[in-house]
Amino acid sequence: MAPPGLASAAPASGSLTPGAAPAIPAGRRGDRAEHPGCGRANHPTNLEEVYKLCRDLGMRLSRQRRMVLDLLWAERSHLSARDIFEKLNNLGRNIGHTSVYQNLEALQSAGVIECLDRASGRLYGYRADPHSHLTCMDSGSITDLDVVLPPELLGQIEACTGYVIETYTLHLTGRRHS
Repeated sequence: MAPPGLASAAPASGSLTPGAAPAIPAGRRGDRAEHPGCGRANHPTNLEEVYKLCRDLGMRLSRQRRMVLDLLWAERSHLSARDIFEKLNNLGRNIGHTSVYQNLEALQSAGVIECLDRASGRLYGYRADPHSHLTCMDSGSITDLDVVLPPELLGQIEACTGYVIETYTLHLTGRRHS
């Protein structure tokens, strides 16, 4: 049951675009005025920017680390460490299980990539900025979404809960239309 006052919220005034930049940066309340129309401000939008971020963080860009990043950005999906290992080796890249796991852990810990904990295990994605996900109930595939909730709805949530919303992500589940 929704808290009082939330049932009348008009979600149609928000925006939802798969993979596109939202009008309010990644669901951060404080950034609305500073970055209108720029959903991924200060977050890498291409592989070269990711490499630069790694260097800025003091991370070594080894051959193995580049291979993992290259694959994640090429696939633009959510993969298990095993998937990454198999895909890289099927492409003729010589990389071991341990190297894949160590690089994924280092990249995730540094905030360069995302890690989703699922019942079936961890999945890694190329984006590390706050964003939402839509999971297909039939296939299990996950789609990244930039969702912008209407300021009125966020204000209602804050009024009902007594919290100031600083950031948000949504996890949606559904099935494709038949």
